[in-house]
Amino acid sequence: MVKMAIEYLAFLIPLLPALAFVITFFFGKKMYSGGALIPIGAIAISCILSVLITINLLQNPEEVVHQSFHWFAILNLGILIDPLAAVMLCMVSFVSLLIHIYAVGYMSHDPAKPRYFAETALFTAAMLGVVLSDNILQLFICWELVGLCSYLLIGFWFQKPSAAAAAKKAFLTTRVGDVMFLTGIIILFSSIFTIYNGNLPEGVYVLQFSEIFKLIPELSAMHTTILGSEVSMLTIITLLFFGGAVGKSGQFPLHVWLPDAMEGPTTVSALIHAATMVTAGVYLVARTFPMFMGAPDALIVVAYVGGFTALFASTMGIVMNDIKRVLAFSTISQLGYMMLGLGMGAVVGMEAVGVSMFHLINHAFFKALLFLCAGSVIHSVGTQDMRQMGGVGKIMPITFITMLIASLALAGFGIPDTSIGTSGFFSKDAIIETTYLFGTETGNFIPYIFGIVAALLTSIYIFRLLFMTFTGKPRTDYGGHESPSSMTGPLSILAVLALFFGALTQTKFYHFLEGTFENSFVHVNIDHLAELGHYHLVHGHHGEPLLILWMPIIVGVAGLLISFLI
Repeated sequence: MVKMAIEYLAFLIPLLPALAFVITFFFGKKMYSGGALIPIGAIAISCILSVLITINLLQNPEEVVHQSFHWFAILNLGILIDPLAAVMLCMVSFVSLLIHIYAVGYMSHDPAKPRYFAETALFTAAMLGVVLSDNILQLFICWELVGLCSYLLIGFWFQKPSAAAAAKKAFLTTRVGDVMFLTGIIILFSSIFTIYNGNLPEGVYVLQFSEIFKLIPELSAMHTTILGSEVSMLTIITLLFFGGAVGKSGQFPLHVWLPDAMEGPTTVSALIHAATMVTAGVYLVARTFPMFMGAPDALIVVAYVGGFTALFASTMGIVMNDIKRVLAFSTISQLGYMMLGLGMGAVVGMEAVGVSMFHLINHAFFKALLFLCAGSVIHSVGTQDMRQMGGVGKIMPITFITMLIASLALAGFGIPDTSIGTSGFFSKDAIIETTYLFGTETGNFIPYIFGIVAALLTSIYIFRLLFMTFTGKPRTDYGGHESPSSMTGPLSILAVLALFFGALTQTKFYHFLEGTFENSFVHVNIDHLAELGHYHLVHGHHGEPLLILWMPIIVGVAGLLISFLI
């Protein structure tokens, strides 16, 4: 009875924000603060439900929430809440809730705030739909809705030609990835149709993740010839899926839309970069991870694209003077780290999902904090150009302290082999350690070099931002004052999470996520899939050299000193 109640309540998680969109869109103008309380209340309930379901899953790991309804011949409507989905639900709903509360103060003088709160509610609902989907086609539909909402919100101030152009650029660039994703789904369905000799089993929805995973050996055994070489159909399908992820998560070369997305309100930037759109691509690779494990070479491509993106984007962050654009390139770089971590599944298997998702969750906290702090500064001093700032810390002490905490978390400051460190330290260092293991096992240290050099550049650009904005003397007469409590409150909550979440949850988080592909809904043998993909997994690795453990913090401190000197 309790499990049945949970399954039906789970449908409310995306439905409540969607309902809030309808109410706010049509009646928001007649309500207090543009109807902001409607989406805030709806997302708060979604957050509470997500936390309760996650707690139940922690206590009863086998009680995966799954409910599916037959809708059309080719589409089932279903929800799946396993450990992977549960942690994403909690993060998306919680961070979105804080951003909505912050936006009450930030958007207080904007006459179009009813439209703003309606669209952000729909944005949140769409992302929750992506996370909850139990089949690949439903996930794609919600994925497209996320893209539509990003178009509406990036172009929120559509009167500005630059905002309208940025919205179109984001929409069209991500469509390139979306076409690849859809092509992958079509090839997947066609391949499954071939496996069953055209007679699909009755009562079974073949695009459900559990059914797809059962067919991984057959899909891996199917081959086609490309440029004279035999290629596994599973490799083609997974690389097309990854193409969709590259577009959504701003990976090279489809990263060009993300910096221009800064044309929307800063709260939209925080929502896109921390809680919703850009994390969807990483989530897609994590959700379909067993397919990547069974696909020869697919994880290596993921690792190289992610590692190069992490390095490339961090070089761009160093030369930006717009405070929001620095953070935009920072997001691209950190998403590259997450993809790099997933690619390391080639040597660590399921552990790769744990380290990447842990960084995704930690990144959501400190990146939302960075953007909201930047919004607080812009709201106060009236400019985004760091060259016109300086000395802001004296007039905005709360914003300065929380920005400092977020910067330390992004740079990954902490003490190796202890529980002392920021959240980013525990997750980013874990990814870098897996790249070192990849090097020792394969003799290829290029992913490790990508990761460690990007860590140095990350420290340089974020502390350059901090020093240019908050220290020294004001470079213009900008006036300014500390933001209201509706804005500083969410900053303080996120700062606590950016400081302590990693240390408090690291071991439990990894253990919890281990059950993602080993439960009542799906049972996958990762070791067997690794054999299909020709990957050699290493279990129980420990004892990295002391210099390797300390290298990320060494380059982090070096970056801080360099940014201070320049």
